[in-house]
Amino acid sequence: MRTTLILDDDVAVLVERLRREQDVGLKALINDARRRGLREMSAPRRSRKPFRTKTFDGGRLLVPSVDNAAELLAEVECEGYK
Repeated sequence: MRTTLILDDDVAVLVERLRREQDVGLKALINDARRRGLREMSAPRRSRKPFRTKTFDGGRLLVPSVDNAAELLAEVECEGYK
């Protein structure tokens, strides 16, 4: 099958670099890359292990309330706020 393939600039640079490193023709390199990519894309997706965040008990709050951010900052910075 003959078709026109338009590559983005970044892809064209990578293709040319690989073509020179492997000393193969453009057609062979593109076909190999497409075969690998299509095989990977059509493979069943591997299920990922769910990410879990470990928790810990930090004890009681050392400030009376965290509802008012300005008041909390003043308390932490030992300012005479209010």
